[in-house]
Amino acid sequence: MVQSKRSIIGKLTGVLLLIGVLPVVVTGADPAQPLPLSLQTILSAACHDCHGNDVAEGGLNLQALQFDLSNRAIRDRWIRVFDRVQQEEMPPEPDELSNEQRSRLTSALASKLHAADVADVEQFGRGPLRRLNRDEYQQNLRDILKLPHLDIRDRLPEDRVSHLFNKTGDALDISRVQLTAYLDAAEAALLSAMASGVEPPPVTKYRAVGRRLFAETSTFGNRQAMFFARDSKAISNEELSKAPDDPEIELALFRSAHWPYYGYPQGFVATLPGEYRVRLSARAVLQTAGFELKPATRPVSMTFRARKPSGPDVSGDVRATGGLIDIQPTAAVYETTISLQPTETFEYSLLGLPVPLARNVNGGPPTYRFPPFPDGGQPGVAFAWLEVEGPLSPENWPPASHRILFNDLPLRAATKDSSHPVEVVSENPREDAVSLLRRFVERASREPVSDATLQKFETLVLSQLDRKTPFAEALLTGCKAFLCSGHVLYLREPLGEDSDFAIASRLSHFLTNSRPDKTLLTHARNGQLHDAATLQAETDRLIASDGFDRFVINFTDDWLNLRHIQRDEPDIRLYPEYRFDAYLVESFERESREYFAAMIRENLPVTTLVDSDFVLVNDRLARHYGLPPVNGSALRKVTLPAGSPYGGLLTQGAILKVTANGTSTSPVVRGAWVMERLIGEPPPPPPKAVPAVEPDIRGAKTIRDLLSLHTRDESCAACHARFDPVGLALENFDVFGHWRTRYRSLAGDEMVTGIDRAGHDFAYALTSPVDASGHLRDGRKFQNIDDLKSLLTADPRQLARNLLHQFTVYSTGTPVRFSDRQVIEAILDKCQTNGYRVRDLLHGLVQSPVFAGRP
Repeated sequence: MVQSKRSIIGKLTGVLLLIGVLPVVVTGADPAQPLPLSLQTILSAACHDCHGNDVAEGGLNLQALQFDLSNRAIRDRWIRVFDRVQQEEMPPEPDELSNEQRSRLTSALASKLHAADVADVEQFGRGPLRRLNRDEYQQNLRDILKLPHLDIRDRLPEDRVSHLFNKTGDALDISRVQLTAYLDAAEAALLSAMASGVEPPPVTKYRAVGRRLFAETSTFGNRQAMFFARDSKAISNEELSKAPDDPEIELALFRSAHWPYYGYPQGFVATLPGEYRVRLSARAVLQTAGFELKPATRPVSMTFRARKPSGPDVSGDVRATGGLIDIQPTAAVYETTISLQPTETFEYSLLGLPVPLARNVNGGPPTYRFPPFPDGGQPGVAFAWLEVEGPLSPENWPPASHRILFNDLPLRAATKDSSHPVEVVSENPREDAVSLLRRFVERASREPVSDATLQKFETLVLSQLDRKTPFAEALLTGCKAFLCSGHVLYLREPLGEDSDFAIASRLSHFLTNSRPDKTLLTHARNGQLHDAATLQAETDRLIASDGFDRFVINFTDDWLNLRHIQRDEPDIRLYPEYRFDAYLVESFERESREYFAAMIRENLPVTTLVDSDFVLVNDRLARHYGLPPVNGSALRKVTLPAGSPYGGLLTQGAILKVTANGTSTSPVVRGAWVMERLIGEPPPPPPKAVPAVEPDIRGAKTIRDLLSLHTRDESCAACHARFDPVGLALENFDVFGHWRTRYRSLAGDEMVTGIDRAGHDFAYALTSPVDASGHLRDGRKFQNIDDLKSLLTADPRQLARNLLHQFTVYSTGTPVRFSDRQVIEAILDKCQTNGYRVRDLLHGLVQSPVFAGRP
């Protein structure tokens, strides 16, 4: 691709504008309309004293506010007025507005607002044209090009978030800079799709036994962290040097991967990118006194991490690969596939074990101390041998991704000055280019493309050939232009009966985060997606598909804020037990995702958001939640014992971690988070001049003392009453969601001391007891988290309403509009008799006119 990107953009601008890359803004202003007399009378009596010409509290002057409901900004202000009045938040004094007046006011406003919003939807649609976000774009290209591991996401600017999600149309704008980035990403994807050579890449085979199993003869953490053994007993380096390839020698490893660490096999480095098959023989063991091994009583979990073989420096790209493996106490052979880039190797990553870290004692040189062994011995893994083979190539060459672009045209070696890995040979370049471009467009488009539009792309390709551009480059220029056109980059709003393709795209991007598959497109082509039974069957099929995992990941990343699960390391002074416990954090993430997936797939009641009689746990989570032991890394359903405070998303470790800062818990932050994301009652933004509640880690003041200082102002107290009580009920859970009855601080009379996972001394104090009691804004009281769960689950309709709102903005790119509210309530009415089950709610939305984009 010889031409500069500036030149390409210039040539493509007309094409891209004509086919809808850039959003169209429609403006208009109707003359102001008078406020109906019936509304004027009530507002004048009840509201103008605080929101009129003389006083405009909160910047709201109802006397000056026009009633031109065709104007979106004005209509939104009146919707906020309606909501505050309907929820009995305004007027603040109950006797200022009688029940009969409130009913007349809200009924009159609702009728006017609904009619105005319906008219707006009929004229302009529910929402704006929505651009694919970068996750969706990457997955579309993966599916189009049959490149399941394509990685172009980070070439694109980060998407803005609105209404919690990065799928909201108003926030997904496009600029020249972004278009350049999309062209870059599309070019990289197309080059990745081409064959890497005329023949498949050579396969490397590597086998490690004995000394070659580890890069060095020792690692950080002293001999307790790693040694070589024969007959279950450690051997000296001298013995090892005499028989380095002895197949009876095992590598015994007892620490998790963390810098610094030499934990990779000796002498293996990938020279080509791709997938590599790894086979290994291993057993779970316990290290006992004298560096002896005995069979473990439980499996030890591990994965691999790709990295550069640069000694202890692993500050670059270190990433998990190959999935989780549970090594059993009996020796067995395990197999997995890992992904490597050139010059990378891979390290053993045992999970949940100590991570010895250098410490300075009395100003001396850095030393390492392995923490004390658990009773019975230190768990670890003994490796007997390891084999690597790769990169793995498809059975047929060139690969499917290449044939999508060039079909079966012959290949020959590329010249030295070529920007492509191979040269594609065509005897009839103009005919082949047009044929292949049309074939590619048919595959890449999500709905039919007109001949007039196709000709624009064909003209682009043929003009490249006329300039003597090499065949492959000319064709890929057209492919790249199409991948950056509105046919790929934007999702069309379904309008009218002839909208099956738009519904197909909306459904697939909702439930799989990608383009419609062949089955869904066939239904769209046959005009079957307005049929309720077909649409329900397709929804169920996508929920059961592997692609549904992408929905779960992306939806919970935003809704539950799980994309920030790694943020905020624990304060090791106060919480030394969580130091370097990456396995626990990763288990938190998997737990919440799988739990939410089960809510949909098993059609659980919406109240399981807040409470349930079961949890999904593995070995580490069971220990963290104080449950009977389970074995292995796989999550499994466990019934909770009587008296357990866990159950529901509300008390899962991931939720409790993302709502804490690693040092302290805040009822303000946790309460606001729960009210916004689970209940659907977001608090207003805090005043700019009011500082946040800062924890007192010296233990001088309790959290209630700090909150009382924070809410002395009457207006602050009224707002905090919305969410602080919910946060107070969660105070029995620490920064990682572990149950506690007392707070911790750095100083106090009752000190706890020990040695942490890094081999460092710790000391913290247990201070005041936790008081998790309180009362909600409506006066209902609770003593603990169990009481709060009962209060929240008493209103399942609100939980269901909020979840429907989240599904709506995620799936349509537009928040619930005023005219949508009646539809949402109708869905809730239909789901009420069965307990507001989550899959039923999702089906109700997909079958609704909100999803189809019409009022």
